[in-house]
Amino acid sequence: MTILRNSVFALAAFAATPTLADLTLYSGRGETLVAPIIEAFTAQTGINVNVRYAGTAELAVLLQEEGDASPADLYWAQDAAALGAVVDLFAALPDSLVADVPASYRDSENRWVATSGRGRVIAYSPERVSDEDLPASMFDLTDEKWKGRIALPATNGSFLAHVTAMRVLHGDDETRAWLEGIAANEPVAVSNNTAAIQAIGDGEADIAVTNNYYLNRFLNRDSDFPVTQTLFSNEGDIGNLLLVAGMGVLESSDHKDDAQAFIEFLLSPAAQQYFTGEVSEFPIIPGTIVTRQDINIDDVTRVAPEVDLNTIGDLEGTLEMLREVGLI
Repeated sequence: MTILRNSVFALAAFAATPTLADLTLYSGRGETLVAPIIEAFTAQTGINVNVRYAGTAELAVLLQEEGDASPADLYWAQDAAALGAVVDLFAALPDSLVADVPASYRDSENRWVATSGRGRVIAYSPERVSDEDLPASMFDLTDEKWKGRIALPATNGSFLAHVTAMRVLHGDDETRAWLEGIAANEPVAVSNNTAAIQAIGDGEADIAVTNNYYLNRFLNRDSDFPVTQTLFSNEGDIGNLLLVAGMGVLESSDHKDDAQAFIEFLLSPAAQQYFTGEVSEFPIIPGTIVTRQDINIDDVTRVAPEVDLNTIGDLEGTLEMLREVGLI
């Protein structure tokens, strides 16, 4: 948490810089992923967007500390846990804006809405992990055979959301026991999902739980990159969690109409096609043509556990648990 707080102080100083932008967006989504679609929005509408890029959890903490004084108009998080942590800071979105988004992919009071989806998967080295050795459940990763072989981005937003969902589905005691087992297996610490894939490719680790779209970027550059991915074989396993990236408009914003226009753009057919075609995520709007994916949304939804995304907002509780077991 100290690291997070220090990062937040630095972000706060940056956020005080005056800008001429029409909208200020706090983005926990990576710049390489979303900058093109933000530029497309500005080109189409003439609305300029000033973006603060940082970790999803860091920005959630920053928003909590800034409160009504925040310069942000929008917060784009890479997971529902971070959105839930600041949901009370959001203004309700009009029903007409989110009507095409399934209810399971938005806040129960429309205070945030998903913009794209992603499945949690096992990424692994096919040279060092046989099909027979693959864990059937995420809980199997505490087996001592994985000691020193797991790449773990413990402060990554998707991982934090995943652990928070585990707490909801299995309870704090079982989740803490799993985290203690992972810590005992001395994982290879990495900063994010991209670094986890790279660590496997470099032979520094053999396996990781990541989001489905990261590996595709490596394979687009090198079709022989020595990493593959799959789902946990146990249907309904927490390891097969379906997560969403999503966005909310700050109640304190003086530019709510422009902010809602940005969300409307992200839910448009063109933007949804961008998320599936260029980012390899899953579209949120039904009917979008899905392309360039090795694991499809039908497979993910078939094996995903049933978790209400409105219930995974206790990000602080998850961070505290990770500190207790020594993973951060």
